[in-house]
Amino acid sequence: MLLKSANSIQIMSSQPLNRPIAVTVEAGKTYRWCACGKSSIQPWCDGAHVGSGIEPVIFTSEQTKTMYICGCKKTHHAPKCDGSHQSLNDGGRDAYYRR
Repeated sequence: MLLKSANSIQIMSSQPLNRPIAVTVEAGKTYRWCACGKSSIQPWCDGAHVGSGIEPVIFTSEQTKTMYICGCKKTHHAPKCDGSHQSLNDGGRDAYYRR
């Protein structure tokens, strides 16, 4: 299920997604990216990580822009998608990189 707000789309899922999530981030605003995959408001943290030993990645956007946030939680450049989800998709390219 998608939840739309004025500046982003949140995906109502408590499981990691095998794709990036395009969101609009605003200059000067601080965000908390879910690193554990348990949040019900992916890609953002809702506190579901408590007790897991995994903490969210907190970042402040320097500019207003569209950002591709990691949905699979395997990125080496959190919170940005680095294409690591492709290894979960049989190593093939996906629609997000065919543009």
